[in-house]
Amino acid sequence: MRVLVVDDEPVARRRLIRMLARIDGVELAGEAGDGQQAREQIAALSPDVVLLDIHMPRLDGLTLARTTPDLPPVIFTTAYDQHAVDAFEVSAVDYLMKPIKQARLEQALAKVRRGDVDPGRIVGLLERLVEPDRKAASRIVAREGDLLRMFDARDIARFYAADKYAVFVSQGREYLLEESLSSLEERLRPFDFVRVHRGELICLDQVVSLRADGSGGVVELRDGQMARVSRRHLPALKRALRLE
Repeated sequence: MRVLVVDDEPVARRRLIRMLARIDGVELAGEAGDGQQAREQIAALSPDVVLLDIHMPRLDGLTLARTTPDLPPVIFTTAYDQHAVDAFEVSAVDYLMKPIKQARLEQALAKVRRGDVDPGRIVGLLERLVEPDRKAASRIVAREGDLLRMFDARDIARFYAADKYAVFVSQGREYLLEESLSSLEERLRPFDFVRVHRGELICLDQVVSLRADGSGGVVELRDGQMARVSRRHLPALKRALRLE
């Protein structure tokens, strides 16, 4: 059985690879650090099974599983709480709960070997569990006096710092948030938001151009906004945009 390991955390990938090496009849087909890489590896390597992280930048595990034709059996790796674990167990879905245990990995692979896994059913059940959390995580709330306005972060191109506030623009109007850029960066990472400057957080999918200079650079976003890129953040941004 040839296994492809997909996780955006190098430490997690290395740990899974060591665990796979202890199982007779199992070999490593390859590894990938994000969903796009995983899709390419699946097509090139034809693994028998994919160990697939759910939360990854640019292309998450659920989207990959839902949109990849001829997907081999998938075992998702998750960090959900006990309520989600109970739901998985009742539905007999293959998953690995982080931190992953050797015995649980062997049990999951044995189910795949017996042909007990239905990838389409796994994806459907996981989406029902994950989607409420995903919607809550992407919700942006801006206060206007006693009025609370709700936005979806996926419709916002950029957050930037102004005094003690984080600011964003929607339909040509500025809104202030009391949430810090650091908090937004952590919460919105699964939606492809990246920090490009101490005072700038942008959505990678909204970038239309990048101009680099000696002090860093500037990105242009789909709505016409421009965001500064610091020299320190420029290399990581280029990697995220697959420019190097």
